[in-house]
Amino acid sequence: MLRRPVRIFSGIQPTGRKHLGNYIGAIRQYVAGQERAAQSGDEAIFCIVDLHATTVAYDPAVLRERLYDTAAILLAAGLDPRRAILFRQSDVHEHTELAWLLSSVTALGELQRMHQFRDKSLAQRELVSAGLLFYPVLMAADVLAYRAQEVPVGEDQREHLELMRDVARRFNARYREGTFIVPEGRIPQVGARIMDLQDPERKMSTTGSTEEGTLFVLDEPAAIRKKFRRAVTDSGTDIRRAPDKPGVTNLIDILSVARGRTPEAVEAEMASARGYGELKTAVADAVTDMLAPVRERYGELRGDEDRLEEVLAEGARKARAICGGVLADARDAMGVGPRPHA
Repeated sequence: MLRRPVRIFSGIQPTGRKHLGNYIGAIRQYVAGQERAAQSGDEAIFCIVDLHATTVAYDPAVLRERLYDTAAILLAAGLDPRRAILFRQSDVHEHTELAWLLSSVTALGELQRMHQFRDKSLAQRELVSAGLLFYPVLMAADVLAYRAQEVPVGEDQREHLELMRDVARRFNARYREGTFIVPEGRIPQVGARIMDLQDPERKMSTTGSTEEGTLFVLDEPAAIRKKFRRAVTDSGTDIRRAPDKPGVTNLIDILSVARGRTPEAVEAEMASARGYGELKTAVADAVTDMLAPVRERYGELRGDEDRLEEVLAEGARKARAICGGVLADARDAMGVGPRPHA
């Protein structure tokens, strides 16, 4: 039996400076997915989701700059426009139309119960936008528009992924079976949640983390070493992963990813270490080595915004060639628009 090609899709917000959690939980996954797709004849599609970024208060000029920053980091990390599709969400209007169509099979109560909506709405002082509530529907449209089978995401997106799967099943059952593929998530076994270096009970993030606890992809080696040297650890001296040792567990996970080894192998290697200082030094060295090529390549790419626009525009053209047919099928299944040509 012939193997059917697999389509991989994921999106990343252009907000904020990209940090180690973004790199390990998403960007490295994208590059790995691209490589797997290239070797097996599959297809990898990645999107910078600028429309999602408009659901909370933002500065338009900063958003545009961060979009270019994000595109340059993705390319610097190893995404290759010749082997994967990379585009800007707002350039492909099919996403927003499909989101509206999918709203017919999305329950209001499901959206109101999303943890991200509740957390972010509490943080809004002036306006809780309808876009913030509708965010998971647009995310569902992003993926379902390409009939993607695999979605690389971080642990914090698991809830949105489950809603997406429910929406696909509901649409197929109500309107036409087979219109959408029910996608599967791909969440890394190690590094799905990189924690704040100063508060290891809290996930590293652009908005909720401390400056000292957030390690940015473009940090200089001296800054990387300083942040790891000051990282909060736990009582005791033994180096092991455990619920009562969140700081040490976080450092072991980071070192595991940076060296491409299992956490168990890292624990065994560090068993003879004299205190947490050696662990911190090992993590700092490994992360510095891991990020150095990205930082250097980024410097070459970021200054040429015209070239970045060309990459995004070509990616959008390829993306529309795929999702246009899926949207047409959804419209036809719902009885929306003119009859399709025989």
